[in-house]
Amino acid sequence: MRTDPMDGGNDKGGSGIRFREVWRTALPVSVAAAAALFAGGSVDLVHRHQREANKKHDAAAAAADTTPAGPRAVVGVTRAGTALTVRDARTGAALGLPVAAPDGRRFHHVAGDGDSYVVASSGAGKVTFQRLKLAADGRPESLTEIPAATIPGASAPWSDLAVSADGDRIAYVTYKGARARIDVVSARTGARKTWTTGYSARVSSLSWAGGTLAFVWNPVRRAGGEYTEVRHELRTLDTGGAGGDLKASKPVTVLPKGTTSAVLSRDGKTAAAGVVQRSVASVQAYSTATGAPARVVWKQRLNGLITGLDTGGEGKLLITGGDGRLYAEGAGTLPGTDLADAAW
Repeated sequence: MRTDPMDGGNDKGGSGIRFREVWRTALPVSVAAAAALFAGGSVDLVHRHQREANKKHDAAAAAADTTPAGPRAVVGVTRAGTALTVRDARTGAALGLPVAAPDGRRFHHVAGDGDSYVVASSGAGKVTFQRLKLAADGRPESLTEIPAATIPGASAPWSDLAVSADGDRIAYVTYKGARARIDVVSARTGARKTWTTGYSARVSSLSWAGGTLAFVWNPVRRAGGEYTEVRHELRTLDTGGAGGDLKASKPVTVLPKGTTSAVLSRDGKTAAAGVVQRSVASVQAYSTATGAPARVVWKQRLNGLITGLDTGGEGKLLITGGDGRLYAEGAGTLPGTDLADAAW
C-alpha cells in the first residue's frame, strides 16, 4: 500500500283567528324547518363527499410517494456474540426471540444484502457465515449455514464484513498482528480471493458498489505499546481482478479529521462519510470521481463519535454512535449499548 492518503303567532282573539294565524305562522316555520333540515342534510352529504374525496386524495398521494422509508428491522450481534437480536427500526421493540449462535462459535459481525442478512462467526481457526432471513412481520424466520463460504483465520476486534447487493460476494477482514487481510468469497461457489498489506493499518467500513469494494484505510503508528491511527482515507478495490497486494486499490478522498466511517452508494457515484462536530453528526456526500464534498445528506444530534455507518437496502443510513445508540435515517433512535455490531 502506498503511503499517500490510501440527510333557530301571536294570539289576537278568537280561536279561528288564532288557528289561522297559527297556521299562517306555522307554515313558514315548518317550511323553514324543513328547509333547514334539508340544508343540513345537504351540507352533511357534501361533507361526506368531501371526506371521501380527501380519503381518495390522501391514498393516491401515499401511493405516489416514492420516498424510501428505510428498512423495517435492525439486526444486531450481542456483545457476548452468543445471539442475534432483531428490533423494529422505528420503535426499538424486539421482533421475535433472539437467535442463538451455533454450538462452539460466536457471532462477530452482521451485514445486510437487501433481502436477508449475513452473519460472520468464528471458531476452530476459521470464519464461517450464516444467512438470516426474516418473515413478513420482521421476526426471525431461519438461520442457515452458507457451506461454501469459509475463510481461514479468526475474527478480531478490528474485523469487518460487507455483502454485495446480489448476496453472493462476502468481504471479510482478518489480521495477522496489525496487518490486515481482505478475503472476498463467493457464497455460491466458495471461490476466494485475498488481498494483503505489509503495512500496519486498520481496514474498516467495508461497502460494495457492484464489483467494487470500498474501505477506509487507517495506517497506524505504534508508540508506548499502543496503536494510533494516523489518517483515514477512502479507497476502492476492483475485486474482478486477481488477488494480491492492497496497494492495487485506488484512493478516493482523504476523510476529515474525526471521520472514521464512509460507505459507497449502490451506484458507486458517491460516498457517504460521517463526522461529529459540537455534538452534531453530519453525513457528507463525496463524489467518487473527484473526491470533492458534494452535499450534506443528514444531520443528527450525537454525543460521541460515529463508530459505524451502514447502508440499508433502500439506501438509507444507520449510524452506530459512540454513545451506545443507533440512529436510523428517516426512522428513529434505538438503544444499542448491548450490541457489538448492527445492520439494517
